[in-house]
Amino acid sequence: QVQLVESGGGSVQAGGSLRLSCAASGYTGSTACMGWFRQAPGKERGGVATSYHFGTSTYYADSVKGRFTIPRDNAKNTVNLDMNALKAEDTGMCYCGAGVCGLEMEHYNYWGQGTQVTVSS
Repeated sequence: QVQLVESGGGSVQAGGSLRLSCAASGYTGSTACMGWFRQAPGKERGGVATSYHFGTSTYYADSVKGRFTIPRDNAKNTVNLDMNALKAEDTGMCYCGAGVCGLEMEHYNYWGQGTQVTVSS
């Protein structure tokens, strides 16, 4: 089992920045990737950015490339999401996930409780 605890999030105006943090505990060696997913109201949860635990590979949704980065600290089992130049369409509940890799939700089987990000225009 892997436990994920998110922190960060909040409300910000368009153009601003936020940082999300996720701390993992438990049998983290069973998962190859950790990352962030977002669910906007009335929409399905989708991948935002994920990071490969055993190398340097990262995966970003096209909508966030150049604006978001996903720094990871393997020694601390944490992964952050640095969000810059935020847009109103970045609003949603953000979840930390751990799983196989990539940006597809079905490849992830461990989830945190979620943290809200609201961007006002």
